[in-house]
Amino acid sequence: MDSEFPDDTEQPRLRNILNTMMKYVLVTGGVISGIGKGIIASSVGTILKSCGLRVTAIKIDPYINIDAGTFSPYEHGEVFVLDDGGEVDLDLGNYERFLDIRLTRDNNLTTGKIYQSVINKERRGDYLGKTVQVVPHITDAIQEWVVKQAKVPVDDDDVEPQVCVIELGGTVGDIESMPFIEAFRQFQFKVKRENFCNIHVSLIPQPSATGEQKTKPTQNSVRELRGLGLSPDLIMCRCSAVLENSVKEKISMFCHVEPEQVICVHDVSSIYRVPLLLEDQGVVSYLSRRLNMPIESRPRKMLTKWKEMSDRSDRLLEHCSIALVGKYTKFSDSYASVIKALEHSALAISHKLEVKYIDSAYLEPNTLQEEPVKYHEAWQKLCSADGILVPGGFGVRGTEGKIHAINWARKQKKPFLGVCLGMQLAVCEFARNILGWKDANSTEFDPETKHPVVIDMPEHNPGQMGGTMRLGKRRTIFKSNNSVLRKLYGDAEYVDERHRHRFEVNPELKNYFEEKGFRFVGQDVEGERMEVIELDDHPYFVGVQYHPEFTSRPINPSPPYLGLLLAAAGKLQSYLQKGCRLSPRDTYSDRSGSSTPDSEISELKLPSISND
Repeated sequence: MDSEFPDDTEQPRLRNILNTMMKYVLVTGGVISGIGKGIIASSVGTILKSCGLRVTAIKIDPYINIDAGTFSPYEHGEVFVLDDGGEVDLDLGNYERFLDIRLTRDNNLTTGKIYQSVINKERRGDYLGKTVQVVPHITDAIQEWVVKQAKVPVDDDDVEPQVCVIELGGTVGDIESMPFIEAFRQFQFKVKRENFCNIHVSLIPQPSATGEQKTKPTQNSVRELRGLGLSPDLIMCRCSAVLENSVKEKISMFCHVEPEQVICVHDVSSIYRVPLLLEDQGVVSYLSRRLNMPIESRPRKMLTKWKEMSDRSDRLLEHCSIALVGKYTKFSDSYASVIKALEHSALAISHKLEVKYIDSAYLEPNTLQEEPVKYHEAWQKLCSADGILVPGGFGVRGTEGKIHAINWARKQKKPFLGVCLGMQLAVCEFARNILGWKDANSTEFDPETKHPVVIDMPEHNPGQMGGTMRLGKRRTIFKSNNSVLRKLYGDAEYVDERHRHRFEVNPELKNYFEEKGFRFVGQDVEGERMEVIELDDHPYFVGVQYHPEFTSRPINPSPPYLGLLLAAAGKLQSYLQKGCRLSPRDTYSDRSGSSTPDSEISELKLPSISND
């Protein structure tokens, strides 16, 4: 920068430069992990996008794993899959759903990725013999990664974003996140104050003994953050009830912020209400002043749509129950995207969703001998559900229980959706009980089976466990004109959906199944991989090899899940007869992904399906 002050004629030009520079919003967390940083980061992005700004998001995970691909779902919840095959943290799923954007694997930054890139540079001699250290080499690498990734377009119009929301995982004070905190301490000066702000999310506990909201954990957390060189611009207080004014003033006094910079994020009936909560407390107007952003003060139609969704969600009276038969049912985040896809679909047909979690192992005959109460409870849940969903998974445990559930759905004509492993097990069940191949199985579970109906079909040579699967967006071609799923997709000739699997239905045995009415209506481009199954003479028996839940959106629910909910509510046939009025593939992302999303999204109407 020149040392001379600019004259008056330079001022407008400088202001334009500032307005076009990337704005960075860092979201940190204190007191406990899992406090809701992901939803708050997504909500901040949503209200900024509703103002016509182009928004991207980055999630930083301080663990040493390169990516989330080898995690158990009990560690950090589900592994979310992106278009490019990136296996990432589930918070990127929140970003995609809230902001309706398409992210890449580099939007998830881990300690492992940073150290790997720095070590590779060191091995190539890029550091010219210098001692490689956390400061400056690791911290510089973090900053370079953020600056580079923030410029990558995430909307369909391929325009560079204007705002980057960065969520730093974990809790301030963790040893593993220290290099990232130090990197952003330096970063705030490099990009200048008017282009960087910090939102700190903290917990306000309310002990039941006194019922008093306590500020001390937040005070300590902010003090620690400031000691590390970052001063929060907004303190977002997670609490069970609305924050009292006296508590807000106390936080303001001891945490060195104005009362308007203390934001209450109390528990709400639906996560769709969080953007509205932030908007009501003036977060947009504060950020526009703080970051010198050219935001027009006009009605934000996109947020009106969120309010309609929230109000509608609270008013639903009719219920629809879905039995989710899986092996990770003790931790609901294990199936985060699946639950969201079900919720989107239930909202679209004006039903309140009830998910009945069933551990598939409890459906197996062995459990009847060892734990009969759990066995009968599991079967009671299954039998009383309106529809059955068997999601993806890995490993042999619980697979026989899933096959029992699929058998019951097929025989009782209960609406059924099998996703990934769920589809493969539907093939196994049909082979055993209709084709008479009693030992039919996947070679994943029984390599010696005489009837390998599901086999290993890698796309490339298998190597290390991480990154050997068929991952990311792939095309599925519909082979039948009268497929139910094809109609649900708006009579599309093909669909592009995300995959995450190693095993495939054995294509050599296809004809045996189709002769008995078990049809493979969707296949890959080469016709070698079976992608979609449908069963004749059944209200809704569908299996998909891909994971449609990853591209489901609140206003554009995933068609396979929408079909399951419609069938479970007894509305599928009338919906199909009306020509699929919801038009699930009316590409919501094309509409809201533009640089002025609210102009288009305001025209969208959530469907109303009458009780025929």
